[in-house]
Amino acid sequence: MGLFDKLKQGLQKTRTLLNTDVRDLFKAGEILTEEKLQEFYARLIATDMGVVSGTAILEELKEKHLGRTVVIDEIWGTVRDKLKSLLKGGQDRLWDVNQPLSPLQLVPQGTTVILVAGVNGVGKTTSIAKLANLLKQQGKSVVLAAGDTFRAAAVEQLTLWSKRLGCEIATKPSGSDPAAVAYAGCMLALEKNADVLIVDTAGRLQTQQNLMKQLSKIQRVIGDKIPGAPHEVLLVLDATTGQNGVSQAQHFSEAVACTGLVLAKLDGTAKGGIVLAIRQQMNLPVKYIGVGEQIDDLELFDPDGFVDALFEA
Repeated sequence: MGLFDKLKQGLQKTRTLLNTDVRDLFKAGEILTEEKLQEFYARLIATDMGVVSGTAILEELKEKHLGRTVVIDEIWGTVRDKLKSLLKGGQDRLWDVNQPLSPLQLVPQGTTVILVAGVNGVGKTTSIAKLANLLKQQGKSVVLAAGDTFRAAAVEQLTLWSKRLGCEIATKPSGSDPAAVAYAGCMLALEKNADVLIVDTAGRLQTQQNLMKQLSKIQRVIGDKIPGAPHEVLLVLDATTGQNGVSQAQHFSEAVACTGLVLAKLDGTAKGGIVLAIRQQMNLPVKYIGVGEQIDDLELFDPDGFVDALFEA
């Protein structure tokens, strides 16, 4: 299955909402009224794209189509173009869609360190495994560090994935200082001359002050051992939580100075518009999306492909 087909399949619930509920609003040959546009706006918000993005699309439609005869293809062309523009954040293209690792800031020499954060239950551990698999498919050697020491199951799950993927892994007993695991991961990665070290962190949301202290310590320990690291700080979000997850994510992002987002479980939601809300509210690029449960169901996020998959019948 190609990337576009995976996207179509993963976004099926959101696409159905757009292509069925929303499309039913517009009838070819009718005059487009303010009332129809407001109803369209309400249904866009139902995809959880947020008020900012929804309003931007509404204003674009008002400017180009209000009071004119409805031409379906022209209306959807306007919506598509605006969605792509919003997702790109003013850039023509965020990265090379033909290079799966292009979103990552990989160092030319030595070990690249990727720190991964996220609240419990977002699919963080599985996303780490998918990312490690993607890196290995591109010829990179990978070491994992099981830094979520507060949840024994997280260490066990990541250890199991490391065996399946053929990755080395650094672990410590449950309850250990996560910074000690990060240090052990750095030591192991340097010993093995690994291309990439992926460090997991505790998934529970503590008070922001404690979280800041813990994550700052992890970052400091990593930076002391590998200068310039961590090179990437990825925040994993669960697409099915919709707007409810954005505020938590903002606190997490502030705590660890995230460089980008991994949006997991996009295949299970009718609220795929959350990608827009996140892009607008957090001003962070979505670098990868999870579009299925298999180990290779992690895809580079391409705004053009994403929007096209939303509207493809």
